[in-house]
Amino acid sequence: MPATDTDERPLVELASASATTPTASAPAPFPASPATAAPGFSRAVRCNAPSSFPADGGGGGAAYPGNAISTTKYTPASFVPKSLFEQFRRAANCFFLVVACVSFSPLAPYRAVSVLLPLVVVVSAAMAKEAVEDWRRKQQDIEVNNRKVEVYDGTQSFHETEWKKLRVGDIVKVKKDEFFPADLLFLSSSYDDGICYVETMNLDGETNLKRKQALEATLSMNDEHCFHNFKAFIQCEDPNEKLYSFLGTLYYNEQQYPLSPQQILLRDSKLRNTSYIYGTVIFTGHDTKVMQNAMEPPSKRSSVERRMDKIIYLLFVILFVIGTFGSIVFGMKTKHEISPGNYAWYLRPDQANIFFDPNRASFAAFCHFLTSLMLYMCLVPISLYISIEIVKVLQSTFINQDHNMYCAESDKPARARTSNLNEELGQVHTILSDKTGTLTCNSMEFLKCSIAGVAYGSSPTEVETSYGEIAETTGKYEHKDATEFKRLVKGFNFTDDRLMNGRWAKECSRDAVEMFFRVLAVCHTAIPVADKNSAGMPYEAESPDEGALVTAAREFGFEFYHRTQTTLSVHEYDPVSGGKVDRTYKLLNILEFSSARKRMSVIVRTEEGQLFLFCKGADSVIFERLSKDTGKACLTKTKCHINEYSEAGLRTLVLAYRELTEEQYVLWNEEYSAAKNSVHTDHDEAVEKASDYIEKNLVLLGATAVEDRLQNGVPECIHKLAQAGIKVWILTGDKLETAVNIGYSCNLLRKEMEEIFITLDNSSTSASGGCSGEGNRMAPYDEIDRKLQDARAIISRKGTSTSFALIIDGNALTHALTSSLKNSFLDLAVNCASVLCCRISPKQKALVTRLVKIRTGKTTLAIGDGANDVGMLQEADIGVGISGAEGMQAVMASDFAIAQFRFLERLLLVHGHWCYRRIAAMICYFFFKNITFGFTLLWFEAHAMFSAQPAYNDWFISFYNVAFTSLPVIALGVFDKDVSSRVCLEVPSLHQDGVNNVFFSWSRILSWMLNGMCCSIIIYFGSLNAVLIQAVRQDGRVAGFDILGVTMYTCVVWTVNCQLALYISYFTWIQHFVIWGSILIWVAGARPSGREWLVQVQVRSCARAEGSAIGGQAKGGMSGRCGCRCARAPVRSGLGRGVRRSGMWPSWTY
Repeated sequence: MPATDTDERPLVELASASATTPTASAPAPFPASPATAAPGFSRAVRCNAPSSFPADGGGGGAAYPGNAISTTKYTPASFVPKSLFEQFRRAANCFFLVVACVSFSPLAPYRAVSVLLPLVVVVSAAMAKEAVEDWRRKQQDIEVNNRKVEVYDGTQSFHETEWKKLRVGDIVKVKKDEFFPADLLFLSSSYDDGICYVETMNLDGETNLKRKQALEATLSMNDEHCFHNFKAFIQCEDPNEKLYSFLGTLYYNEQQYPLSPQQILLRDSKLRNTSYIYGTVIFTGHDTKVMQNAMEPPSKRSSVERRMDKIIYLLFVILFVIGTFGSIVFGMKTKHEISPGNYAWYLRPDQANIFFDPNRASFAAFCHFLTSLMLYMCLVPISLYISIEIVKVLQSTFINQDHNMYCAESDKPARARTSNLNEELGQVHTILSDKTGTLTCNSMEFLKCSIAGVAYGSSPTEVETSYGEIAETTGKYEHKDATEFKRLVKGFNFTDDRLMNGRWAKECSRDAVEMFFRVLAVCHTAIPVADKNSAGMPYEAESPDEGALVTAAREFGFEFYHRTQTTLSVHEYDPVSGGKVDRTYKLLNILEFSSARKRMSVIVRTEEGQLFLFCKGADSVIFERLSKDTGKACLTKTKCHINEYSEAGLRTLVLAYRELTEEQYVLWNEEYSAAKNSVHTDHDEAVEKASDYIEKNLVLLGATAVEDRLQNGVPECIHKLAQAGIKVWILTGDKLETAVNIGYSCNLLRKEMEEIFITLDNSSTSASGGCSGEGNRMAPYDEIDRKLQDARAIISRKGTSTSFALIIDGNALTHALTSSLKNSFLDLAVNCASVLCCRISPKQKALVTRLVKIRTGKTTLAIGDGANDVGMLQEADIGVGISGAEGMQAVMASDFAIAQFRFLERLLLVHGHWCYRRIAAMICYFFFKNITFGFTLLWFEAHAMFSAQPAYNDWFISFYNVAFTSLPVIALGVFDKDVSSRVCLEVPSLHQDGVNNVFFSWSRILSWMLNGMCCSIIIYFGSLNAVLIQAVRQDGRVAGFDILGVTMYTCVVWTVNCQLALYISYFTWIQHFVIWGSILIWVAGARPSGREWLVQVQVRSCARAEGSAIGGQAKGGMSGRCGCRCARAPVRSGLGRGVRRSGMWPSWTY
């Protein structure tokens, strides 16, 4: 199909359409593209192509989606059916819907409108809430979709258009501080070397800037006119959720160029410190990586809600039992009416309708059963769910506004990101915590180092301080606050005159020291940031560790100050001249760090033409890649120093280098480039294989040690949580020695504890027990099995007199989590006071959390601050995110967000206790008031021989839960507190009330129900005997059943509200207002005199009942809906043997 003259927009098409010939209007032909694409790499983009193909992409392929996004749950067409479906998934709402439908039949004891109205109110309120929330999402979508961006129109100029109008293949121009409208291929920028800086806070929460680099082939296109003849073809991976990976190939000028994440600008990232960039759209709309990552969080429900559902089902059972029993009695009585001696002449059974036919008593009993379901529907609290939602939202507001959980340093308050789990906070049994950034500040400081086997650095670590080695004269444990140590340079707390101020040039191993500092200054991906207010050059680094190492290099005299796409510039201290010299290194390759590689390397060419590979990484990875010529003495000393640093709680990295020949590099670079250019599923393996080939025969330089100090209040918080009976597990990727010493410094491990080690590297089961074995000569599985059994035997032998701490590493945990050993591992862990899992992966964190949650059956809470903690947070019953230095991914996946670990103490012990007690009492009271009300109907029916005559007016039943008892129970759930926050913190053992479910146990629930039954008995028989002999009518007659109903209803309203007033522990004016106000609404209403109004209601009710009865008799049918013959007779004659509604149920009277 030829292109239209009016549409000159670029177009995208599949790889299969690449052979299509462009139209004559195209200034230049497209470069050749591959005929076939590997599976998973079918994305094909024609950059800046005139619209010469049909809208479906040509070749029969489906078009890529537009750039408009929608995060709404509903559409205008689907809102009503989907929202109704969501509401009627609840058993209570479904029950009331059935009852409302049946209420339109002659079987209904009430008018249909009185049954339907409460259901409509409750469901409408819930739907309105859903609609408001979805409308807010819709408004956000509209605002985002209508944002402006400049797009190339094919006529050597850019014009503004909305984001939603972008299509794959468009060339766009994004300016400083603007968001990227789609996933773009970075072509060029305002910098001549084609770099730009990106902030990805909306993606992963990280605030540090990321450096992006355009390809050399496109970085010269930094002017609008350059794009008139620009034609390129991109083949890349299909849309996926991986934020940190991208594979693709750019075909341009008969050349192909590999694409990496360095050339990809993701939607919702922001351009920083760069005037503008040009890019071509690769993924749009819901194909973008940020939208691919957008998913609904896992649905979590509290244990209280799950038990509440069981109570609802129990009430359904009670309802069916009552209805069945009453129907059986009614059927038997109906059948006997035609028997000799039981003939009730005034009922005329020979002329009865089908609802009272002695010859069809079974059918009459069945109809009675259906009527009974509607009659006793008040047993099921229809407003319970909506009331709980209101209460939880208000509770969340109190959590958000708690000034005691506000962090002034980061200006971040606590946030309840969901209100569904408030009460679950008060039932937490086990906390599973990350270490770095959660217990610690994740603000690294260079503290010590080892170079050529010589240890440097004398600054004390926090672990040493917590042991009292600094303040030995005190003779007791004192935790030194991190703020007591004054540091002049952020990230650098090194003290050793041998290396400072150029004195390192006098060291014996001067060359090794110089190369050590050079590796620190060059082997990184940090970005220098100009800051006039800073004493030295500040850096934007991808991790706090890297930032601390580059800062240390600067302080030692090797100041990295400039980076381009291919060079790094460093001010180096020259030991010969004693001054600074500028050196520029040509950056040839970067072998990036990953959790699998545990190392990073750079290959650079010096100004003298030498080729070096600089490498830094974990000791376990670097040591196995060292050259065989490495001196044993230096290696042994370095390992000893690393162990010392780890025992002091420091994080270590090993530095090494290798000098390359030109031939070695050329051969390797060809293999590496081929692997980088490959576009297939084995791309990562090929790149790793090539990287591994060059990263060997390394020369050891030394090791660094950085410290991540504990956050303020962590030891005190963990101590208080332990007093509350909460078990704390630490799950970390650090080395065993580092994790153990951090455990001591944060009070998780204590000196009186007996440590149990489960590792594959240690043949002893317990460090103090001394149980030796032949573990190293056994299969790993058998070794772990034996160690678990030995450890359990030690615990069972010593009993509860000794506290145990379990320490297990990732290798051992791999076997311990297998199906046959995980129960043994968990039995051991739950019998230990503290558990510390080290060297574990993010997946293992989630697996451990799932095991603890499922096997213990107790509430688990996971807390972390990084993207590697997301799986753990989502797996736990409650996920708490720390808004720290590692970004906001953990917060975005969490249920609650706090700024520091110490706020967890107040969140659990104060808000958790209050919310749990309030919700539990609220639900119990809900069932109490409904059973009190519903069982008065049962006693009335039993007295009336189950004639299905309602004791109350229709509207009394409808307004009971809506008007007269709704606000007091909400006030109970929001404001009541048994103790103050100070007492909650001073007596942490109160938390065990929630762990043991004291306030919502079955005994507590059944006692409330029994209380309701007793109250209903007293109310019914008390009211009955109170009005039997009272001549309350104008003609001197005694009361009928309508007056009895009004009297009972008055007693019920007073009883349930006064019971609530007796239960409340903390009165505010709001509780007084809603409790006594609810009573006054019933007694007084809108009338000036409540007593006169009540009498008028009673008289009018009797008059209506008498008129209805007469009308029903006159018509001989069912028109007299509420008429009763007994209404014109004394109560005893009306209730002695039964009451009936005219035209349906019999009226047994004397």
